[in-house]
Amino acid sequence: MSVAGGDAPAGAAAGEAQPVEAQPVEAQPGEAQPGEAPAGEAPAGEAPAGAPSLERLRALLAERGGLLAGLLDGEEDFRAPAAAARPSVAAALGAGGPRAEGRREEYELLLEAIYEGYLVHYGEPRLLRAPEAALGLLAGDQLYAIGLARLVEIGDTEAVSELADTITLSALAQAGGAEELAEAVWRAGGRAVGWGSTPEHRRAKELARTGSPEALAAMRTSAEGAVAAG
Repeated sequence: MSVAGGDAPAGAAAGEAQPVEAQPVEAQPGEAQPGEAPAGEAPAGEAPAGAPSLERLRALLAERGGLLAGLLDGEEDFRAPAAAARPSVAAALGAGGPRAEGRREEYELLLEAIYEGYLVHYGEPRLLRAPEAALGLLAGDQLYAIGLARLVEIGDTEAVSELADTITLSALAQAGGAEELAEAVWRAGGRAVGWGSTPEHRRAKELARTGSPEALAAMRTSAEGAVAAG
């Protein structure tokens, strides 16, 4: 039996629908391919370029997995406003200096990681919640290691040494109950990372190391040097 336009396929019954072969659909310019994030959006688990530093740090820790990811504060959306709150002055000073030129976001991220480690040990963390002191100590050390390792990859050994001093001197200040001095140490340390050390900063570190009552004023002066230089 024949039909208009040609013979029916062998074995096909009259009126029976024939299978239609699916044709590939080409994406229009600007459209995302299947499995890709839409243009302008970051892939799942990554913060978009130019995102606030703590938002990028949260995404980094979530992607790494392990202890630090497990201690994230439970916000399902790392882009939530709380994740972008309270960036550290130390990170802003370090990333804003001429030594961070061309790598400002990287310096901001690694400094936030190291400062978050300090807060896990001694203050109120912005991203992590450790239910036990032992976990907090371990998490803080891991955050220190993440930030310092990134500095090593960059090749900035001067900043590695500076931040090692910052971690040590802030711990000494905390042990002596001098929280204001500890915070001043971080601001001055961030300034030295971004702008380079000075004789005044080295003197301030020595005063802090020896427990001098002049250490707080000296550290504050060192941190303010970044403002004067800018």
